[in-house]
Amino acid sequence: MVVALDSPQPVYTLPPLDDIPDTEEDKPRPGLAVKETGLLHLPEIIFGAASFSYQYNGDDHLTSTTPIRTVRLALRYGIKAFDTSAFYGPSEIVLGTALKTLEPEFPRSSYRLMTKCGRFGPTAAHFDYSPQTIRASVRRSLERLHTNYLDTVYLHDVEFVCSHVQPRSSGNHMLALSSEKSEYGLLEGQEAKVWGPGDQIILDAIAELRKMKEEGIVKHVGITGYPLPVLLRIALLIFHTPPFEPLDVLLSYSHLNLQNDTFTTFLPHFRDRARVSQFVTASPINMGLLTPSPPQWHPAPPIVRDAARKAHETCLEESWPGGGLPNVALGFAYRKAHEQDLPTVVGLSNPGEVHDNVKIWRELVQGSAETLKDGMVVEDRILSAFQEVQGWSWASP
Repeated sequence: MVVALDSPQPVYTLPPLDDIPDTEEDKPRPGLAVKETGLLHLPEIIFGAASFSYQYNGDDHLTSTTPIRTVRLALRYGIKAFDTSAFYGPSEIVLGTALKTLEPEFPRSSYRLMTKCGRFGPTAAHFDYSPQTIRASVRRSLERLHTNYLDTVYLHDVEFVCSHVQPRSSGNHMLALSSEKSEYGLLEGQEAKVWGPGDQIILDAIAELRKMKEEGIVKHVGITGYPLPVLLRIALLIFHTPPFEPLDVLLSYSHLNLQNDTFTTFLPHFRDRARVSQFVTASPINMGLLTPSPPQWHPAPPIVRDAARKAHETCLEESWPGGGLPNVALGFAYRKAHEQDLPTVVGLSNPGEVHDNVKIWRELVQGSAETLKDGMVVEDRILSAFQEVQGWSWASP
């Protein structure tokens, strides 16, 4: 449940730091620390704090010492950036409480905070990009996260607010880069066109975030969303509207994974046409689709869910010592992101998941040629399960 801006805020308390367990499980295993990448020097793994929401965990988890132990271990490994949102229920509060408690070991200057604003519920009716609400949301995030500045603030899921310009809502959108540019509003010469009131709302919200950037409380301004053609059109519109400044950061989710890696094809267009400085990819297991038991609420249609089931079965048949489908998916996503110098946001709920993700990342970066080759063989066989739905995107909104 999202807490309304004008409502009393929940409070999460923690015992004194000395009373929080610090066992072998809380220590990083010997090896390479997570490297930084990109112009903003973000770690290749970004801590996805959507895990600190009721969508993924209950109160018993959120009020325990597990979140702070998870955050502390991630920081010790070099995962020194956190992705959260006003939309993620108590996430900002839980994360902020943990980071404040860990301040003696990890001062504010040692990590990056990236949050989102404008989305307060599941439907388009729950979005408010008005300048006053954007400012109020950022102010509340500062309080929740116990900081006087935020490294990045995104407009959350811009496709729910912008004007609708595309010939289809679902399917493969690759033709948006070629024969269907005009239908998607991406034809050369269309960059500055405001297609409707939604586009202007986004421009006004970005202007407010840039005011806060000038005030020093926001360091970088960006947008997030799911449909890549929409993200590209909005990034172009922002760049081609006075003061003609490109976005600092753009986050794309569920488009760099085993089932859909079309972000790699769109990247040159974001870089060359929209001049975006930093890209972030998220959801390497495709919102839980690339797991043995995808969540019931997942928006993928039956044909895509069936392909994921076949991929899981193929993985079981292979009996690969590197692990099941989630591990193969993480390895694929980390490799693709590493090749493009992209950080990856991955949800982390407990110390075990931190250890596992760093292990997979290290094997990718430091693994022997033979180990990597074996993993690629398994990966190729699993990819064949997605042949008919490769690059397929569901509708959003």
